[in-house]
Amino acid sequence: MNRAKVSSGDVDALTDAVLTASRLLVAVSARSIAAVDESITLAQFRMLVVLDSRGPVKLTSLAEHLSVNPSTATRMVDRLAANGLVVRQASPMSRRELVLALSADGKRVVQTATRRRRAEIRKIVSRMPAGTRVGLVDALVAFADAGGEPVVPDNWTPLGTLA
Repeated sequence: MNRAKVSSGDVDALTDAVLTASRLLVAVSARSIAAVDESITLAQFRMLVVLDSRGPVKLTSLAEHLSVNPSTATRMVDRLAANGLVVRQASPMSRRELVLALSADGKRVVQTATRRRRAEIRKIVSRMPAGTRVGLVDALVAFADAGGEPVVPDNWTPLGTLA
């Protein structure tokens, strides 16, 4: 794709560019997850990330966030709970309801994989010409926002960098 021929309104060209970048990001994500725990799938890791970013949630809300059926979410939770990465606990709002949350091991997996992924992405970004980085942050934040993905907070600190 020739960038000189792409206008800001060219949704197809932008879509192709994001699709290409997403292949790279999926590969980076897969490598970072496998380095931490080879038994976790990308879909399971996504569930862990949702629990990490949103806190304890009911199964139906979790399934909604993941765009899966509750039965699919239940099977994923069962596997992650069996591996000690997710816990079921009584809801603080109603003792009859259960909410799902990350265990300490689940939080460690998310933080460690995210730290590894961040380091690899940082290497890739550092190889980009400085002039092409200028609008990238705004564009990616807008893209994440349009997709309903919470932005990493400014005060987030990767595991291992805490004082």
